[in-house]
Amino acid sequence: MAIEMKVPPVGESITEVTIASWNKKDGDVVKMDEVLCELESDKATFELPAEAEGVLRIVAKEGDTLPIGAVICVIEASGASAAAAPVVAAPVAAPAPAAAPVATETKVVEIKVPAVGESITEVTVSSWNKKEGDTVSMDEVLCELESDKATFELPAEAAGVLHIVAEAGTTLPIGGLVATLTVGAGASVAAPAPSAAPVAAAPSGDANYAAGHASPAAAKILAEKGVDAGAVQGTGVGGRITKEDAQSAQKPVAPAPATPAAAPAPAAAPVASSDSRGVRREKMTSLRKTVARRLVQVKNETAMLTTFNEVDMKPIMDLRSKYKDKFKEKHGVNLGFMSFFTKAVTVALKEFPAVNASIDGDQIVYHDYCDVSIAVSAPKGLVVPVIRNAEQLSLAGIEAEVIRLATRARDNKLTLDEMNGGTFTITNGGVFGSMLSTPIINAPQVAILGMHNIVERAVVIGGQVVVRPIMYVALSYDHRIIDGRESVSFLVRLKQLLEDPTRLLLDV
Repeated sequence: MAIEMKVPPVGESITEVTIASWNKKDGDVVKMDEVLCELESDKATFELPAEAEGVLRIVAKEGDTLPIGAVICVIEASGASAAAAPVVAAPVAAPAPAAAPVATETKVVEIKVPAVGESITEVTVSSWNKKEGDTVSMDEVLCELESDKATFELPAEAAGVLHIVAEAGTTLPIGGLVATLTVGAGASVAAPAPSAAPVAAAPSGDANYAAGHASPAAAKILAEKGVDAGAVQGTGVGGRITKEDAQSAQKPVAPAPATPAAAPAPAAAPVASSDSRGVRREKMTSLRKTVARRLVQVKNETAMLTTFNEVDMKPIMDLRSKYKDKFKEKHGVNLGFMSFFTKAVTVALKEFPAVNASIDGDQIVYHDYCDVSIAVSAPKGLVVPVIRNAEQLSLAGIEAEVIRLATRARDNKLTLDEMNGGTFTITNGGVFGSMLSTPIINAPQVAILGMHNIVERAVVIGGQVVVRPIMYVALSYDHRIIDGRESVSFLVRLKQLLEDPTRLLLDV
């Protein structure tokens, strides 16, 4: 008996994973719960254990991007592995008996749109890799399907003759009929060919297929950049082009110098002038469409307002200058601004619990703890890991946790547990030079604090005009449960704590 190992569901917001590496080889005998490979999503990396004992048959290679529920490999039980042995020992005799049962009966196998996630209800047939009437083998990629979140491949469920039902560009619901396969007499002629090819020269065939071939996600990125797959060197198994290869690929610049050299004629000037006003269209990526949908959803479903204040950063900067060396010597971490802001936020959240709450239907959920989410720039985009029980941490503890989470984010090693469950978010646009912004709430939270750059400004203190390092802070909040008085008071309290850091030490 053969057991199909599929991509397990790993979170509501994750719809696809990439095979990072295989720990076992095709044909290896594996044991129950033995780690087969590592799967990588845009948020976390996790292991795939064997669900049974038997012989491993790899379906998806390293670098392949698969949707949730897609087949990764097949484990043949002891009975099946025994039957598989003669195929290796007697490659010439194996195809003969295999063709007999195929020709004895004919049946039609329906290829339908698989379930790829709870929130995905329809997909679009992006492109066909096979043509009408082609003979395909088991697990061969037929076409590429695209949802609003991911692009994935649709493999053949059996060997047979392909009949296309949905043409490229057709949008189908989950369970919709994509194609049919005629298995039996129509496929018996071609059946020995695919089985004989791997037996005769399996390594060569795999390398030829993978070399220069881009995964669906990589092909999509290359198409958006206008880069030919033939010009990209693949680093995946057998030279396959992975998503990382596509992201680092650059459009060739060789044709650019050739253009002025080949166009000395004055007649080309009007054409160049016309081209400078050209219009270029690019299809919005599935990730960008998902981000756009969620942002609009937050704007439509929350009564979001933003209130502002300014903070004189001189006291904190003076304190850092005085003690930063001793702080690092004792705690092993630098004394940054984030620890002061996080600590001050936890104090203010205790005094204004509505800012630390969330909405669940017609109920307000108050949290007696402060799990502060911090926005971190990672290679795959902005992620928001969570500092658990931040109210219980010291400044050194907060700094250490910020460094730990930021490092894991840049290495793409954050787990789902490290990114879920925050009660309040801090985002620092100041590191990119932002002077002022209105951050969008990170649902289901009801408030988010925006930090900005520090600029020396002229302010009046004690009747005198002085120059001070000022930071503007913004609090976006859901007006459904947070009143104006609470939001303004929250920022005023935050301002008091930051402009007089001793309050954080004395808890006053």
